[in-house]
Amino acid sequence: MLLTRIKGPRDLDRLSQEELEQLAAEIRSFLVDAVSKTGGHLGPNLGVVELTIALHRVFDSPKDKVLFDTGHQAYVHKLLTGRQDFGGLRTKGGLSGYPSRAESEHDVIENSHASTVLGWADGLAKANEVLGREDHHVAAVIGDGALTGGMAWEALNNIAAAKDRPLVIVVNDNERSYGPTIGGLANHLATLRTTDGYERFLARGKDLLERTPVVGKPLYETLHGAKKGLKDFIAPQGMFEDLGLKYVGPIDGHDIEALESALQRAKRFGGPVIVHCLTQKGRGYQPAVQDEADRFHAVGVIHPDTGLPVKTAAASWTSVFADEMVKLGQERADIVAITAAMLQPVGLKRFADAFPGRIFDVGIAEQHGATSAAGLATGGVHPVFAVYATFLNRAFDQVLMDVALHKCGVTFVLDRAGVTGDDGASHNGMWDMSILQVVPGLRLAAPRDAEQLRAQLREAVEVKDAPTVVRYSKGVVGPAVPAVGRIGGMDVLRTPAPEVTRPDVLLVSVGALAPMCLEIADLLDKQGISTTVVDPRWVKPVDEALAPLAERHRVVVTVEDNGRTGGVGAAVSQALRDAGVDVPLRDFGIPQRFLDHALRKEILAEIGLTAPDIARQVTGLVAKLDGRYDSEPAATVD
Repeated sequence: MLLTRIKGPRDLDRLSQEELEQLAAEIRSFLVDAVSKTGGHLGPNLGVVELTIALHRVFDSPKDKVLFDTGHQAYVHKLLTGRQDFGGLRTKGGLSGYPSRAESEHDVIENSHASTVLGWADGLAKANEVLGREDHHVAAVIGDGALTGGMAWEALNNIAAAKDRPLVIVVNDNERSYGPTIGGLANHLATLRTTDGYERFLARGKDLLERTPVVGKPLYETLHGAKKGLKDFIAPQGMFEDLGLKYVGPIDGHDIEALESALQRAKRFGGPVIVHCLTQKGRGYQPAVQDEADRFHAVGVIHPDTGLPVKTAAASWTSVFADEMVKLGQERADIVAITAAMLQPVGLKRFADAFPGRIFDVGIAEQHGATSAAGLATGGVHPVFAVYATFLNRAFDQVLMDVALHKCGVTFVLDRAGVTGDDGASHNGMWDMSILQVVPGLRLAAPRDAEQLRAQLREAVEVKDAPTVVRYSKGVVGPAVPAVGRIGGMDVLRTPAPEVTRPDVLLVSVGALAPMCLEIADLLDKQGISTTVVDPRWVKPVDEALAPLAERHRVVVTVEDNGRTGGVGAAVSQALRDAGVDVPLRDFGIPQRFLDHALRKEILAEIGLTAPDIARQVTGLVAKLDGRYDSEPAATVD
């Protein structure tokens, strides 16, 4: 096999065009076989095989920087840079599903949030200029979907300002992000795809005119001098050139020879160039090509021959939300939905099918989505903006200054909240409950089970004068966790024995960690430690009934699937201080560090967010209180 002989990009140099085509076929076969065993981003990588080969033939990585926006399409890059052990892909100790600096000097950007690559490329090209590195080049690969993000256009505006600063922008145009790309840019690129290029027109015209006596050659030169106007008429790529960017294409993204020729010309140009490549997501794998939803953008473990899942998926948090949104849509004509290019992943496809006039896909533009939601709310409807928790970070200013400041009734539904695991550091939804704590008036719900998700979503869309947030985990939703009582707005999940006059521990359980918190209470009970477990349901603002309840316990413990800094534990601690309740508090959550990819349960074990770990520490805290309780006041434990 040719693939096994590729240890680095320069091994590609000695291959003939026929061998390169063979290598492309081997890579596709490898990807289908490997990713079907582990799950991962299959469709995007099948679409960029020839493009990645051509990039590494033309550019000399790692001296030249080859950058990938988002990184969904970096598996081929990994294979060509010596990483061919995909057995542990996206698992602990195995290859990351995205570029990783820890893996290879050929990887530059680890952040798998979209539309960032052109900003990186602009900075790297400027660094080359400042340091006089004329033999260093930068090539940035960005999909047409990522070009819908505002950050990409901010970067293009800056890149175009330097006409003589070398930078190659490769637009990987497959008409899709997760699903089909939408918006004005998508329409423009579609025009470019379906129109013959002006070079082809001029080439045909030149043959004809040069054979025409007397007037032929002067007429051709006149036409050639007017090629800017011809471009706009024949292949309207003027949008890019009006920005000051040289445009090359469209190029067949599966023709290695044509790709190399275009990239070589762009590399030699000496300024910013866009190379527009047409690719097919899922190419070479029929089940992916036939999948109209997302061309196998991301798959679980599948049968390689059929593309069908090996296991039947159980009900997920996302599917519960999806069903409830349709019911809400049927009941209320003012409910509308917003997605940032992730209709299927966030569970809005069913709503879109039922109410096609009430769904708005803003592209990869979370900032615009949030402000547009404020406008929708001001206009008299109630928008539900469903987005991954990690991606709401990108729209914080809009949530604060557009939605909250204007008291707009907008509901943000945060999927994949907390530790998500195999997608790595940038996808863990561990920031939302911290950054949203500072937003005045915002109310934040963390449902513990499917029933509470339905109920709290309904409560959220009833709020008309403030933003509301409902956040839930990735994956399978667990069994129902029934309440045994209610104090204020909080559900009581467990109470101590009736004879206990002052329980030892008030355990505040946040969201999907409720089953674990009940397990903690069981373990503490075996140590003779009495525990009350409450679920606040709405964690922001802190329920007014919590402080007096805490005062009737010896210690308060909070457990959350969020970063500890500024999270629910910090908010509860502040609420107790404000109420003058001097009870020790211990908060358990995610440490403020970037977490490597692994299974969710492996990460929770690594960071000590498990029932035995927490019960052990709480037991130690209570024992410490017992040793000094009568002789000195207990200090707050943070």
